[in-house]
Amino acid sequence: QVQLVESGGGLVQAGGSLRLSCAASGRTFSSAAMGWFRQAPGQEREFVAAIRWSGGSTYYGDSVKGRFTISRDNAKNTVYLQMNSLKPEDTAVYYCAAQSAYRFVVTSTGAYDYWGQGTQVTVSS
Repeated sequence: QVQLVESGGGLVQAGGSLRLSCAASGRTFSSAAMGWFRQAPGQEREFVAAIRWSGGSTYYGDSVKGRFTISRDNAKNTVYLQMNSLKPEDTAVYYCAAQSAYRFVVTSTGAYDYWGQGTQVTVSS
């Protein structure tokens, strides 16, 4: 079993920055990936970014490319999402997710086995 705890959400003005953290405890899988998704009210959960524990390959959703950066600290079992140049449309609950085994797909919610409780990010205009 894997437990994921997100932190770092909050209220920020447009153009500002936030850094989200996701600490994983329990069993972790070196061949798997960690991802960030977000969900705004009335919308489907959207892929934001992902990173593989081994090798560090990164993947981004089109709406955040060039503004968000995902990184990891293997020693701390923690994944970060640095969010810069935030826009009001980035407002959502952000969820951390983990795979239990290697999967080619990292952009789909169905590719992940464990989820955090979510952290609210609100960007004011």
